[in-house]
Amino acid sequence: MSVDARTTAAAATPAPRARPIAIAGATGYVGGRLVRRLAAAGHQVRCLVRDPRKLAGRGLPPAPAVTAWAWDGSDAEALGAALAGAEVAYYLIHSMAVAGRGFAARDHALAESFGRAAAATGVQRIVYLGGLGELGPDLSPHLRSRREVEHSLAAGGVPVTTFRAAMLIGSGSASFEILRYLVERLPCMVTPRWVETESQPIAIENVLHYLVACLDEPRTCGRTLDIGGPDVVSYRDLLQATARALGLRRRRIVPVPVLTPRLSSFWVHLVTPVGARIARPLAEGLRNRMVCRNDDAQRLLPQRLLPVEEAIARAVAARPETSWHDAGAVPGDPAWAGGKVFEDARSVRVAAPAAAVFAAVSRLGGANGWHAGDWLWRLRGALDKLVGGPGSRRGRRDPEELRFGDALDFWRVLEASPPHRLRLVAEMKLPGQATLEFEVHAQGPDAALLVQTARFRPRGLLGLAYWYAVLPLHAYVFAGMLRGIARAATLSRPPAAPAVGEPRPAASRTG
Repeated sequence: MSVDARTTAAAATPAPRARPIAIAGATGYVGGRLVRRLAAAGHQVRCLVRDPRKLAGRGLPPAPAVTAWAWDGSDAEALGAALAGAEVAYYLIHSMAVAGRGFAARDHALAESFGRAAAATGVQRIVYLGGLGELGPDLSPHLRSRREVEHSLAAGGVPVTTFRAAMLIGSGSASFEILRYLVERLPCMVTPRWVETESQPIAIENVLHYLVACLDEPRTCGRTLDIGGPDVVSYRDLLQATARALGLRRRRIVPVPVLTPRLSSFWVHLVTPVGARIARPLAEGLRNRMVCRNDDAQRLLPQRLLPVEEAIARAVAARPETSWHDAGAVPGDPAWAGGKVFEDARSVRVAAPAAAVFAAVSRLGGANGWHAGDWLWRLRGALDKLVGGPGSRRGRRDPEELRFGDALDFWRVLEASPPHRLRLVAEMKLPGQATLEFEVHAQGPDAALLVQTARFRPRGLLGLAYWYAVLPLHAYVFAGMLRGIARAATLSRPPAAPAVGEPRPAASRTG
């Protein structure tokens, strides 16, 4: 074909049409990435989120390209307002992380109300990402729930485009992070028999292409499409491929028949940052063969599908754009009224600008550590994992920045208001409710007062015993952390040259 012919053909091909689109689950692993792709394609994206603050600091385009709509899953009026005028609605919600064993019933109720609201507000199509898996009575509760959600979304009569996928290979995906951590930490693994089960994983880049491209292919409307990469492999193959991508020796894998999904998920919980609530449904689903039944998706929406080795290599090398722990509810403020609240407040005057002090506060946790008693923090995290808490292996999303809703070891960011205030709420297993708050008060261009306050509301006698048991450690851990933050803030800025004969200012501390 000549250049002129190609130019004429390209001109005759209509450009993708911009649409008003709603996304439920916009702060999750897939949803957070999808928002950017849809906005880049020119669509106006409405993000349905529990708290609009979770979208702040994510580098998303401003309104009207991307707007936040508050919906907690229970407010029918808020859902109707968010969907009104939207042409397409993406449904990317699941309740594994928040509902525990009751996730299936919650998912069914949410999906049914969403489908009926979509019909009532004139939405023309729902797009849903579900799970692959052989049909039949042996389907795991997790995968069976995904099937039920497909039917629940269609309850109102709106056509549903369903994509069914196996493992998503991408940095930050819960299933891939389980794979990565198991391979990194266990040179020899005793595994359930499902390690030989066949699967057809798919790279996150390929999933996003399908989710966006379907908008301009009318033949996908109302269809159920299996999506997968070009390779059908066992989970043993995936583990070894991940080891190669990480530059590690071949892993020794010993399948045994006695490991149940419950035991497997508990082991995953202990070894990886992924909690048992998420790990157990995923582990149960691994016994089902997850292979595409046809290539309809690739025929209708062609693209280059990444082979397993290339997809894993990209995932290992990439910094997560989104992560599995971005999703989920952010705990609200503890109800302090009506009960005794213990408080440990300390302060220090720092010879650095308020912005530098807040930046030092924002670098706490993860690989950066906590300035004092890091071994105690690690011990506390290990004990937390043993009793079913998140532990400290979640780390942090970014080494420098914190934003609302971020996981920070076994804390969650409740407020991040630079350069003045950072509040963390404990997600570790505790006999009570705990927060840790940092306030930075400017006291001139090169000085600030940093106030650190730990609060604990005990629950019963066990809560009281816990507070008094850890109280002797506060002078070491909290006081040391405060001094470390002050030191990091002063070292992070070039020292100002003092006037002749004038002594250089030093930080003073209290508490």
